Amino acid sequence: MEPENPGGNVEWDLFGNPVEPLRDRRGRPSFAKSKENQDFVAVRAAAGWTHGMIAEAIGCDEKTLRKHFSRELKQGALIVEGDCLDVLYRKVRQGHVPSVRQLREAIGGVAPPAPRSNSSADPEEDGAEVPIGKKEQRLRDAQDVPADWGDIEDRRRTH
Repeated sequence: MEPENPGGNVEWDLFGNPVEPLRDRRGRPSFAKSKENQDFVAVRAAAGWTHGMIAEAIGCDEKTLRKHFSRELKQGALIVEGDCLDVLYRKVRQGHVPSVRQLREAIGGVAPPAPRSNSSADPEEDGAEVPIGKKEQRLRDAQDVPADWGDIEDRRRTH
């Protein structure tokens, strides 16, 4: 016979006792990833900190750091640079004049060069030498027959 359950949210075990949550959770608590932690790791990675230094500062193991923050560790500089540009752009939209100059300097050298009207899609048509790889060069060299190849063939047959 099951005891009365006035609230309806208590579970009972096989002996009729209420099931209570474990008070002593075994093992290390799982690491909680948050937006603040992601920003923290991205900034430190962009500043050149080692994985060990970042892991110690955030309070986790290096393996846990790599597991949860691989994107921030690899692309920290890009993330921070993008955030800086976002803040700068918001200041420009508000009319902050010094930010306009800083933003123009930041994106000035990044824009792709203008296309040239006399260049074609194929560099060989322009007369430019197209670089080839080692394997391609070896294949081309193998196709070149030396002028004295007959002498080499005669020497091979006599021995």
